[in-house]
Amino acid sequence: MNKNSLSIGLLMLGLTACNPERVQYTSELKQEMSDMKIKKISNADLLETINTAGAKISTVMEDELTAALKETADPAKRVQLCQLQNLPKTKAVAERYKLDINLLGAADVKNKALQPKEQQILDAYLYNAEQKLPQTPNIQQIDDTLFIYNQAVPAQSPICEVCFGKQQTPLAVWRLAFHKREVIRHMSASQKKKKSAQ
Repeated sequence: MNKNSLSIGLLMLGLTACNPERVQYTSELKQEMSDMKIKKISNADLLETINTAGAKISTVMEDELTAALKETADPAKRVQLCQLQNLPKTKAVAERYKLDINLLGAADVKNKALQPKEQQILDAYLYNAEQKLPQTPNIQQIDDTLFIYNQAVPAQSPICEVCFGKQQTPLAVWRLAFHKREVIRHMSASQKKKKSAQ
C-alpha cells in the first residue's frame, strides 16, 4: 500500500466519522467561532456600551408601558402590563439583546431572588426617593458574565402608582440583566457596520 492510498483511506475515514449534525449547523458554528475569538474590549468600553444601551432601552420600555397603561382602566390588563406582558417593543428588545427585564418596587429591597448587591442598590434608590434626591442610572457587575443596569422611573410617572399601588414613597426601578457575551456580540456587530460604512 503506497502513501497516497493510505492518505486517501485516512481522509475517507475522517469524512465518514464526521458528525452529520455539525455540518448542518454551519451558521451556528460560525457564530460560536466568532464568539470565541479574543476581542480587545476594555471594561470601560463594556460599561459604556451597557450604559448607553440601558438608557435607550429603559426609555423605550417606559414610553411603551406608560402609553399602554393610559389606554386601559381594566385592572387585569394593567396587572399584565406591569408584569411586562403584551408589550411588543419590550419583548422585541429583550429577545434581541437576550435581556432579563424586570420592574422593581420598594418591596423588592427584601427580595431574596435578587443578589445582595442589587438589594443594596434598590435600597439606595428608595432612600434617594424618600429624600427627594436625584436618581441616577447604576451598573453593577454581579459576576464575570452578568451586569445589572438599573434606572429609576420618575416618581410622577403613572407606572409607580399603577404598578405598585399608593406607596408612601413612589418608587419603580427598571432592572436590565445584560449578559457579557451578548454585549460583546453587539459591540462586534456595530464595529463591523462602521467599518463597512467607511
